[in-house]
This record gives sequence, C-alpha cells and structure tokens, in this order.
Amino acid sequence: MRMSDKLPALFQSTVNPALDALTQAQVVERLWAKDHRVWKQDPREIVDRLGWLTLQDQMPQEIGQLRNCASTAKEMKVKDVVLLGMGGSSLGPEVFRTVFGAQKGAPRLWVLDSTVPGWVQQVTGAISPSRTLFLVASKSGGTIEVMSLFAHFWKLVMKAKGNHGGRQFVAITDPGTGLEKMARDYGFGQIFSNPADIGGRYSVLSLFGLVPAALLGLDVTRLLDRAAGMAERCRQQEDAEANPGAYLGAVMGSLAKNGCDKVTVIASPSLATFGLWVEQLLAESTGKEGTGLIPIAQEPVVKPSAYGTDRCFVYLKLKGEKNGALDRAVQALAKAGHPVLQFDLRDRYDLGAEFFRWEFATAIAGHVLGIHPFDQPNVQESKDNTNRVLETFQSTGRLPEQVSSHPKDVAQDLANQLHPGTYLSVLAYTTPSRPFETAVRRLRQALMTKHRVATTFGYGPRYLHSTGQLHKGGPKTGVFLELVDRMSPDTTIPGKPFSFGMLAQAQAVGDLASLRAHDRHAIRVQLGRDQAATVNAITAALVPASSGRRRGTLKKRPKRASR
Repeated sequence: MRMSDKLPALFQSTVNPALDALTQAQVVERLWAKDHRVWKQDPREIVDRLGWLTLQDQMPQEIGQLRNCASTAKEMKVKDVVLLGMGGSSLGPEVFRTVFGAQKGAPRLWVLDSTVPGWVQQVTGAISPSRTLFLVASKSGGTIEVMSLFAHFWKLVMKAKGNHGGRQFVAITDPGTGLEKMARDYGFGQIFSNPADIGGRYSVLSLFGLVPAALLGLDVTRLLDRAAGMAERCRQQEDAEANPGAYLGAVMGSLAKNGCDKVTVIASPSLATFGLWVEQLLAESTGKEGTGLIPIAQEPVVKPSAYGTDRCFVYLKLKGEKNGALDRAVQALAKAGHPVLQFDLRDRYDLGAEFFRWEFATAIAGHVLGIHPFDQPNVQESKDNTNRVLETFQSTGRLPEQVSSHPKDVAQDLANQLHPGTYLSVLAYTTPSRPFETAVRRLRQALMTKHRVATTFGYGPRYLHSTGQLHKGGPKTGVFLELVDRMSPDTTIPGKPFSFGMLAQAQAVGDLASLRAHDRHAIRVQLGRDQAATVNAITAALVPASSGRRRGTLKKRPKRASR
C-alpha cells in the first residue's frame, strides 16, 4: 500500500466541500492579497501579522548581515551559541539545532527557553563564558524569561577572564522595542531588527530562525529557496486540492469539525522536533473560541487499535533514513481506517518548504474553523497570574500553598477523567533528562493503550508561549498533569527580588490557576529528588486504577473505501 499526500475517498468526501468553499470564496487569492476578511471583519492583529507570506522574498537581502554575524563569531573564536528565547523565538531554532546540528567548523547551539534553575545551570556549566555568543531573542523585547536569562549571562560574561563584553551579545527583536534600546546601551555586537508584521510562531523563516541557522553553518539561501518553491505552489487558486498548503489546511479544518481534531505528527527520527514546532503553530493559532486543532507531537507510535476515532495523522518521511518500522506502522494505521497523509522530504533542507506549507495550512484551517489564527487572547492570563504570585511572594516571603497529589491518587483521577475524545497534557517544570523523558513516554503509552486517548508533553514555561493558548481557549477536552521540580539548588537572578526557582514556581502556580479558572481539570504533582521515579510510580499505579469499566464508547469507523 503506497501512502499519499492526499486522503483516501472515505475521508476525501468530508474534505471536498471545504475545498469547494475555498475556491468559490477565492480564499487563496484573498489570503495572498492580505484581506483580513478571510478570517474576521475586524483587521486588528491580522493586517499586521501577514509578513510571513513573503519572507522567502525579503530574507535573501539579509544574507550579507547573516554571514557577517557568522564571520564575527569565528573571529572571536566562539565555541558555543546560546539562544535566550521563548515560544516561536526558540522552537524554530530548536528544529535547526536537532535536525542539522553544527556544520563543520561552526559552534554548537544551545536553546535555553526555561526558567527552571537546573536547566539554566546545565547550560551555564556546559559553556565557556568568554567563548560564547548569546542571542537575546524577543519579539516584544520585554519577555520576563528572556530578560532574566540575559541578566544571568551578562553577569557571568562580565566576570569571565578574556571576555569581549557586549560584543558577545546579539539582539533579535522588532523595531523600536525596549530590547533594541537596551542592546545599544549595553554595546551589543549586533542588533537584528526583524519585520514587525510577523507573529512569533510564524517567524522561523525570519531573522528569529535564520540568525541561529547561519551561526550553525546552514545554507540559508538553500533553505529559503525551498520555502520559495512551496510558496509558489501555494499560490494555486483555481484548484484548492492542487495547492499543498490549502489542501492540508482544508483537511485539518474539515476533519476537526467532524470530530478528528487530534492532528498527530509522525516523523522520521531525525525530524522528531519538527513536531514540536508544528505543535506551537497549530495550538496557539487555532486553540480559541472553544474550538481548535489539538496537535500531538513525539507521541509513542502504537498499534492502530489504541487510537480513538478523533485522530488525523501526518507522516513526514525523510529520504535515506531508516524508516522501515514507521512505514509499517503508518501503513497499518491507514489500513485500519484512520486518515493518514504522507509528505516525503528529499533531504533536510526540504524543511524550508514544510515550514511554509504548515504556516499556510494553519491560516487556511483558521478560515475553515471560523477563528482568528494570529492572536493569542488567553496567553496573557498566565503572565498576569505569574505576576500576582510574584507580588504575593515579595510581600509575604512565601508562595501560595499548593496541594500535590499522590501517584496512586493521580492514577485514579486520570482513570476517572480520561475517555475517548479527551486528551492528556503533561506539563513539566523540570530539567530535561533522558530518564525523565523515558518515564513520560512510558506514561503516555500506558494511557494511550488503556484509554485510547491522545497525549501531549511540554516543558514549562516554554509551553505557556505555545500550547498554553489551546489549553485555555480550545475545546474543553483536555486533562492536565502538572509535574513540578523541587527547584533545588536554586539560582539567583541579578537585579531581581526573586530567583529562577521562584519564577518557575510562580509560572506553574499561575498557569494552574488559569486552567482551573477555565474549568479545566488540572492535577499538580511535586516531583521528588528522582523525577523519573515519580512519573514511573504514576504509570505503575495505572494498572489497578484502570482495570474497571472504561468510560465512554467508541464509534466504529466505516470500512475504508476501495481505491
């Protein structure tokens, strides 16, 4: 059975009306013309958020500046580059870091998008301060996490023997922000002023993504050329099915309206982090007004019978990788009657094309769902809650008391709450480690197998700037498991009355309050000294907890039509 970038007839009958509607309403033509009425009558946060459409034409003009940045780093004998960013500013570079790695002679890239002290210490201990370049990346120019990390590393560099002062720092921000002014005041080596009409989650092909890509030694021109090729294909107006971005958007939007709202990304091993980028793009763009696409990334691939009828699968297959096991798994999913698309990548640079395809598709899906794909109305809530928690700490010297559930109680709680159509989101405020991620993977697999539910996993506070919007503004089908580190040993933030540990705790507490204010079921667990052991205890307790009768019923899919 050969997989395809088109759905089989069984599901195509659901998608065709959406495709016809796109053509009749001239949505593709109007999108390229930047007509805000494609989504809403009010132009706010639409007309000034469509710059991503033409980045592949604009960014080649920046190649000289990008090469100059890479040359300067080489002259300064930079061994490491540390990106300080959040959300869209960090997840695109994380894809470049993990998919391509540093090219020969280029420095290593570290993406630090956390306030958890253990994570900050891990990066701090891995670099030589005087031989490191720091990218301070923030669209708004005042993100609390980014500014706190900057304060930490500025002090570290200034104390290091043989440092180059402000020359070791590079700013990437919008024109006229506080970060731009600060960069001038501190004598930063370079200031990259990004086009202001691009939202953070659509910024991977802008300077936010291309500066770290250039420092890694990537061929930026080649990346942009691939994006330009896809953009040209996405101009097809007469036949929406022949337009790669419009087709994917119509598939995701129309299937979601018919109950298949869990967009599950399966990828060749070296492309695994691309799913995390897709996750933040889809979740923050569409998770609002009580609807939205629920993206599933890096989930264990299990037997077809463990998936509910709420799934749509997209398989990104990289030519030349050992994809045999994934090929068989994906073919089994299609044979079992699940909707599956497959996109074949010739090489890693085809990610340039995929970035554009998914951005265009997200904009189209927003139209199909009837929502505004460029704002994030619920993101500010958790930020405001964090500030209130920090104010309480500064006035009382203590954080608000939090109830932490025991692993056995968590297992019972999950068994009661999870049923077909729901999804579990694991939110971890801790330092990444292989044992911890393996434990989370086991937990996800156990829940998938026992309850046929979709599962997501995100590190805090990173997810607050991506999937956090979906959690509060999307469908009320999420169950949230917050795992919080002991934050010990802690690390101070220069010039602040609170530490990194206190900031991370405040963010966890603030988001929990926000979830519950939106009537979401959220469980908090305090991680012990051995974080993996806590997660493993929950998984172990699931067996007796879920042995009773399952809640909910599953509708059988109609048999797949013959081709």
